[in-house]
Amino acid sequence: MTKNNLAKPPLRSLVQENAWFFYGCLLWILIGTVGLFTSTHGQWVLFFSDNRTSFWDFFFKYGTQLAEEWAFVLSIFIFLFIRYRTAITLPILAALVTLVSAVAKKIFHQPRPLAYFRELGEAEQLTFVEGVKVNQGYTSFPSGHTMAGFALFCFIALNVPYKKSVGLGLFCLAMIVGLSRIYLVQHFLRDIYLGSILGVALAIGAYYFQQILGKKAWLDKRLKI
Repeated sequence: MTKNNLAKPPLRSLVQENAWFFYGCLLWILIGTVGLFTSTHGQWVLFFSDNRTSFWDFFFKYGTQLAEEWAFVLSIFIFLFIRYRTAITLPILAALVTLVSAVAKKIFHQPRPLAYFRELGEAEQLTFVEGVKVNQGYTSFPSGHTMAGFALFCFIALNVPYKKSVGLGLFCLAMIVGLSRIYLVQHFLRDIYLGSILGVALAIGAYYFQQILGKKAWLDKRLKI
């Protein structure tokens, strides 16, 4: 890779090059902001709880897993055949997501939806998806799954050459993870809202970090079959 290719693009240029992913993020932030100011705490948890279908149960039960460990491992494996630099950065991103999520949850110490509604004496309003273990501690804010989903898919979007349909598709995958956390009674709207913002911020930071790993030629090589 040439010296010019290793140069770190300004943030504005990075956003412009990946406009389709960031357009999706901007739309989500606008909708999420409106939702936070026009709905009561827990309203969307109750909405999904009252409007379950077998299709959406299945969809979100497995959609939420898109941000779990296997997704990072698979992405690392795939990027080994694209560029070592990116594959090396992915586990660092995963570690950062885990650390930031754990520290933030410890600081804010907010109840999960099940704990929240139990404290209100209204837990009977909730319905659950069969086969999903519902967390009930004080680790709700922010959503770690959402943070991981947006971090992973944003980072992938920044590193793939196809910026339009792929970028938009990757945003949709991240959004599926976020919405699944509310649908599955694991988090509130505000949890996934902050989680998505932190995830994107970490992904951008990881993208710039990979550019300063060094200019050693082997970093820009890849496995060949």
